[in-house]
Amino acid sequence: MKRNLLFVVTAVLLQTALLSAQSGKIAIAAGTPEDVQLQVITNEQDPVKKLAMYQDFVQKFSSNPAAVVYGNWQIAQYYQSTGDAQKALDYGDKALAAAPDDLDILVMQAGNAQQVKDSAKVMDYSTRGAKVYNAIGTQTKPDGVSDQDFATQNKDEKAADQSSYEFLEAAAYNSIVGETNPKTRLAYIERFTPAFPDSRYADSITAYAMDSLSRLNDTARLVAFAEKLLAANPNNLTALVLLANADVDDPKPGSAAKGITYAQKAIAIAKADAPDADRPRKLSAGAAHSALGRAYLKQDRTAAAIPELKAAIMLLKGQDDQSYAAAAYYLGFAYAKLRQLTEARDVLTAASRVPGPVQAMIQDLLTKVNTARAGGK
Repeated sequence: MKRNLLFVVTAVLLQTALLSAQSGKIAIAAGTPEDVQLQVITNEQDPVKKLAMYQDFVQKFSSNPAAVVYGNWQIAQYYQSTGDAQKALDYGDKALAAAPDDLDILVMQAGNAQQVKDSAKVMDYSTRGAKVYNAIGTQTKPDGVSDQDFATQNKDEKAADQSSYEFLEAAAYNSIVGETNPKTRLAYIERFTPAFPDSRYADSITAYAMDSLSRLNDTARLVAFAEKLLAANPNNLTALVLLANADVDDPKPGSAAKGITYAQKAIAIAKADAPDADRPRKLSAGAAHSALGRAYLKQDRTAAAIPELKAAIMLLKGQDDQSYAAAAYYLGFAYAKLRQLTEARDVLTAASRVPGPVQAMIQDLLTKVNTARAGGK
């Protein structure tokens, strides 16, 4: 049951381009043969002929990195415009090979990778682009530039690139959301977190990380992750609920008392009965009440467990079936232990209709309760 409950609680928490010859570091000096040929290409109106001219441009000036970058970038954009995302991706990579820190190209590549549904490449381009963006202002100030001018330049550059950063952030996040393999998804999250600090998706990323660790059955790492979250924010509901459940499941002496402390704090913070309480807060409160009830059962405080488990059912029923079923199982167990067999039967009968990992346990306990009632025991 421990593994099932860990899955259940994490499931609860889970539920929330540029046609200039100069861009970034690409610069073609005016008056050079490269510049002259680019002017000719620019004047060509036939896209197919223009493509051939850019291909010739890249070959002719292959010893000039800037020309190679710019030419391949334009070829990539041509294929992007025709809907051939794979070719656009291939030529974009040729451009990046010579200019790995060009934010505009990284943004284009992230979009191309999305088109071909290559989430690994989306994550790679996005985190690389974020690193470039986050490095703005960290470079050495050029000689002859005042501190004020340097700060202003960096501020303006960051503002100009803000939309690119946000696009990359969303692209990387969507790769995490779309990944079903927990090990791969966790690897994506570990790259996302340092690349996008203070992300607007932080809460969802946390839930996905916990869900992935739960699916990998890595309880120790899951608890360590939650403790780290709690150290950064003592009122983090996700971490409080997870640690409450982990401590209730821990067989070490005193663990139930620790779980009670976490659960009670989570209930107080969630304020599930407040008018503004939203679904996530109510689900967190429901999971916390369930953990608190289980902790009381572990301490043989059966009567105290019943109101907590009833509160959990009220908050979870119709909102999260598996969490509701888990809480109902323990409530039925508590009623049965106190010989309140009719109450146990009613709770267990309702929950027995919920398919899932707890269903067999509920049905087994219900059979025992019905047998006891029939025998008057």
